[in-house]
Amino acid sequence: MKQVRLVAFDLDDTLAPSKSRIDPEMATLLTELLGQVPVCIISGGRFEQFSAQVLDALVAGPDLSDLHLMPTCGTQYYEWTGADWSRVYSEDLTEVQKDTVIKALTEGAVELGLWETRTWGPVIEDRGSQITFSALGQEAPADAKKKWDPTGSKKELLRQYVAERVPELEVRGGGSTSVDVTRKGVDKSYGMDKIKQRLGLVNDDILFVGDRLDAGGNDYPVKAMGIGCVAVEEWEHTAIFVRGLIATLAAQAPGETVAEQAADGAAGFSAVAAGRPV
Repeated sequence: MKQVRLVAFDLDDTLAPSKSRIDPEMATLLTELLGQVPVCIISGGRFEQFSAQVLDALVAGPDLSDLHLMPTCGTQYYEWTGADWSRVYSEDLTEVQKDTVIKALTEGAVELGLWETRTWGPVIEDRGSQITFSALGQEAPADAKKKWDPTGSKKELLRQYVAERVPELEVRGGGSTSVDVTRKGVDKSYGMDKIKQRLGLVNDDILFVGDRLDAGGNDYPVKAMGIGCVAVEEWEHTAIFVRGLIATLAAQAPGETVAEQAADGAAGFSAVAAGRPV
């Protein structure tokens, strides 16, 4: 069994509040972690969102060649060339597919009573490789988003409506108020498979941290493929875990497995009932 060779994170509600810049504490922790192990961030936002939320907040010093970015749920992949970010791939939808999806999302939201009159920013966004419906708009405040659909039932109704009308595409729940549509089979497990190929890794080399690892959540495909995962509920929980993981990696025993590292890194995390290894 190999030692951990990659730590992967969701972004919204894992590294930062939804659509928000990471806290300075998290920026420091990510910088320290990058000094010990490569890091991947995989989430539903566009590359520009990753840049605003993470890259612009990182403190000086990290080797960005060890930071891998997978926007739009792994349908895109960017790596650092030493001077700039280069796109490795983008599984774009066709223009016909985009038009069909936007029509289905709009009609479904109206028919189901989910088209809100008060919104913050665009409700439907074309991200090239992903069309995203955000019920309250792309810039909605986190507290409003948490209140809109706490059980996920509204989002699931719209997901089912659209999935029936575009069966050739992948339709899944995204963030707390969003539904994402991509090419069939292109989700976070697809992204993890791609980075495994790129870096020559296997499942046991990777740790994944996310807030939606329950069945139906957009992080669940990573868990389902057999990668070791840690479930969190907000960025403060992730900070506790990462702090422990950094200490574990620094004092890592030769031959210690990824599963053992996950358990060690989660020790302080579990002690305050902030999360749970899964």
